[in-house]
Amino acid sequence: MRLLLFVCFFMISLFSNGQNLYIKTYGNEKNKAVIFIHGGPSGNATLFEGTTAQKLADKGFYVIAYDRRGEGRSTDSNATFTYEETFQDLNSIYKKYHLKKAVLLGHSFGGLVATLYTNKYPQNVSALVLAGALFSQQETYNHILNSIKKIHDGDSKTLNKIAYVEKLDKHSAGYRKHCFDLASDEAYFQMPKPTKASKKLYAKYEAGEFYKTNIRNKNAPLLFYQNEKQNNIDVRPILKKIKNSGVPVFGIYGKQDGIFSSEQINSLKAITGKNHFAYLENCSHYLFVDQQNAFLTNVKNWLK
Repeated sequence: MRLLLFVCFFMISLFSNGQNLYIKTYGNEKNKAVIFIHGGPSGNATLFEGTTAQKLADKGFYVIAYDRRGEGRSTDSNATFTYEETFQDLNSIYKKYHLKKAVLLGHSFGGLVATLYTNKYPQNVSALVLAGALFSQQETYNHILNSIKKIHDGDSKTLNKIAYVEKLDKHSAGYRKHCFDLASDEAYFQMPKPTKASKKLYAKYEAGEFYKTNIRNKNAPLLFYQNEKQNNIDVRPILKKIKNSGVPVFGIYGKQDGIFSSEQINSLKAITGKNHFAYLENCSHYLFVDQQNAFLTNVKNWLK
């Protein structure tokens, strides 16, 4: 009930500024701030909150989790679903919590938001951490389709699906959706051999309050692809620029995250540097659950 009252108050207080954000903090506000930026479009921060936010705070950080405007628990019928809007939301968080700098921890699509924000406001970011984050979208889509072709060589049904997808506009929400649907069908987002610890974390999440608020706006991807011109991008040149500007860039990925090719991973590692990159065994897309201890240890060592 306290959480509900807090969330309601915060959402109402942001309405006065024309914004409607769900947001929650973990840990001591005097510690280094880490803002978690979830995947999507149409995602939310519930899995991170239900499994990892407090544990990261216990490592000595002030963790801020939120749902982007129009996504998850931040319901807003007037959301425009553009990167500029995500920047406005982040700036409102900086203002609300009087943050001069913060670490941006971007997961999946959230990595693109974090990277573009850091490029525009480098003075606000003390470090950029990419966790299973997208960084070269078309290469990801190409890898998904080509790798599934190899798996299903001779399977006309699957190959016909892929042929259909390849004919779609590569800058459309439909193309993105079909690519990720195919990846999901192949279990590209799941760890191959779940550990006892990861099974326990997923089970606890699914039995808890955060799972009950796992709200997703199914229209968000379509609206994003309609409204945002930068909808199929490669941010590696931007990451190089960010690193050269003095903002540390880190990457942590799962070796069994099926949406990235080894060539993509190596190209990102070349940008971050080997000491700023971790490649986790028996780990897929939701690495903060799949291999939570390794995730927390790496992030703590980098940021401390």
